[in-house]
Amino acid sequence: MRTALVIGTGLIGTSAALALASRGVVVHLADHDPEQARTAAALGAGTDEAPEGPVDLAIVAAPPAHVAATLADAMRRGLARGYLDVASVKGGPRRELEALGLDLTPYIGTHPMSGREKSGPLAASGDLFEGRPWVLTPTRDTDTEVLNLALELVSHCRAVPVVMDADAHDRAVALVSHMPHLVSSMVAARLEHAEETAVRLCGQGIRDVTRIAASDPRMWIDILSANPGPVADLLADVSADLDETVQALRSLQSSDEAKRREGAGGIEDVLRRGNAGQVRVPGKHGSAPRAYEVVAVLIDDQPGQLARIFADAGMAGVNIEDVRIEHATGQQAGLVQLMVEPKAVPVLGAALRERGWALRQ
Repeated sequence: MRTALVIGTGLIGTSAALALASRGVVVHLADHDPEQARTAAALGAGTDEAPEGPVDLAIVAAPPAHVAATLADAMRRGLARGYLDVASVKGGPRRELEALGLDLTPYIGTHPMSGREKSGPLAASGDLFEGRPWVLTPTRDTDTEVLNLALELVSHCRAVPVVMDADAHDRAVALVSHMPHLVSSMVAARLEHAEETAVRLCGQGIRDVTRIAASDPRMWIDILSANPGPVADLLADVSADLDETVQALRSLQSSDEAKRREGAGGIEDVLRRGNAGQVRVPGKHGSAPRAYEVVAVLIDDQPGQLARIFADAGMAGVNIEDVRIEHATGQQAGLVQLMVEPKAVPVLGAALRERGWALRQ
């Protein structure tokens, strides 16, 4: 691939353009908002000048509702040898293109499974997709050259290609992305009118659950409008679980011992099923999840503290598998939880204490 055209210079489009440009591909940028394309160009993602002729690959990074129309326009104008989109739903856009009677041999639907809570070119990064799955949904009609161009794009972005059926993809993302986002938003909505004294008690748990609720609602309306059925089916199942859990909690309030036992059993059931589902979430690098132990370190909220901890861990020969930070309410201090292999706990603990760090047991 020597040339590419990115149509839509938001977070995903600009990030892909930055990755391609950094690897020597000549990238042309287009957007319904010319100022946004100019911003992406100023970031080094390519040029906002139109290509003089057909490019090797056109990448449509428009919202799902506009993908089919944008692709159809590009294909009718002969802007590229191959075409793909990066929308978060795949079945709907393809069926729209089929209904338009277009030759779809030069097209493949794709979806990079990566993003941020922020949108727009200024939030973009050339390493956004590194190590992340990038779904490809070829059909029997997909031209081999187009599939190879898509694989080359994925390689340039240092992502991991995953081949799926389009409708299976839509059901999967409803489960692992779209439904969780709505649930996160529903939990976060409980905080909107909560008393300030309650909100000040927020800890890492509520931050974890509500983090993705910070995303742009307009973007998510586009996404959910393109995949409403599978998401609604999953939320109906969640609703049934909620009804049963509410009933179990009411039973725990009963003065009848049998009802309290029944309520406790219902709560235990949903918690255990949650345990069983959580362990299926892939761990580091997509491998099976592993059990790590925590070394908790008290730190001051000052520049360089984290760098010192990581440097000291490195000097001790310990690899930090994951990290979490809890900030103390009303204090310029926090607790850094370092996740490490169980056998590394005594080594790291001794090394950090020797270097003057205060550890919490």
